[in-house]
This record gives sequence, C-alpha cells and structure tokens, in this order.
Amino acid sequence: MTEEMKLFGFWTSPFSRRVEVGLRLKGIPYEYIEEDLTNKGPLLLKYNPVYKKIPVLVHNGKPVAESLVILEYIDETWKGYPILPEDPHERAMARFWAKFLDEKALEGALKDKKFFGGEKIGLVDIVGNNIVFWVRAFQEVVRIELLTAEEFHVLFKWSEEFVGCPIIKGSLPSREKIMTFCKSRLERAK
Repeated sequence: MTEEMKLFGFWTSPFSRRVEVGLRLKGIPYEYIEEDLTNKGPLLLKYNPVYKKIPVLVHNGKPVAESLVILEYIDETWKGYPILPEDPHERAMARFWAKFLDEKALEGALKDKKFFGGEKIGLVDIVGNNIVFWVRAFQEVVRIELLTAEEFHVLFKWSEEFVGCPIIKGSLPSREKIMTFCKSRLERAK
C-alpha cells in the first residue's frame, strides 16, 4: 500500500522546518505544499479548520496539526530513527524541554551534551531549530549579535553542531532566500 504524505507549510516557518527535519530524520518521503499565508488555500482551511495555520501533515487523508503534535505522531507511526527517548521519564522530560524551548531558549539543558537528546538529534533539537533558523538571519539583517560564542558558549556550539548535520542543511532554505525575506519584512516594518 502506497502511503500519501503531504506537508502544508511556509518556507520561512520554523514550525514547518521542524516537521521537515522530523520527516527527513525518519526517511519518510512526502510532498511539500507551500502555502500563501496571506491567501490561505482551501486545502489548508479544510485540513486545519480550527486554527487555519501551518504546518499540517496529511497522512493518507488524515490531517495532524501543530508541529510538536506532528513530531510525536511521526515518531509513534514510523519506528526508524527515534525522535523521542524510549524511557518514559526521559520521554516526558524531552516533551517538557521541547515545550519550554518553544517559549524560551534554554542553554542549561544542554550541559555537556552534543545535542539536547545526547549524541544525536531528537525532539528538543528539532523544536530548537528556530534559534538557528531565525536568529542568524536576524543578526545579519539588523547587524546585532544576539547568539555569540562568548556569551552563550553552549548554545552557540549546539547551533553549530545542529547546522552542520547534513539532514539539517538539506532542510533549511538557502541563505539568500532567508536574507531576502528578512530584509523585505524589515523594509515593510519601517
């Protein structure tokens, strides 16, 4: 049986990027559907009628919304490359930190680990992709350094490790595309 997998997203959305990273880590083929957030398409409105936002993963016609929920769905449905730890307590802690990281950048959780989950990318790292995705572009556009190696050594090192991973590199938009978008947003805000 062929599985239908569609991801409705927006290229600048770190939430869409999270889901793409999760799908890529699991090796799951999918069709990416770019949404115009200023003119939302009928399929997005059909699959997410409550919040009417991206990302939405549609698996065999069944929609799943909200990036953290989608990542857990992916992890529970496909067994290759576990995103969440196997141990129930560690899994609960990963969920806690992912939610916390969604709201606040957390350097202390890394301690002496390469990634939040240990030696390989996991749920908390995927959620934290917005640090890498937006902070770097923002720093360059406004010419202000927020995430420096001197001030946030551990978080900076993590961001370098994360961006250096081939799967992550393949899921991020090009630097030029990010910069063009950020500059146009900055111009509109003036």
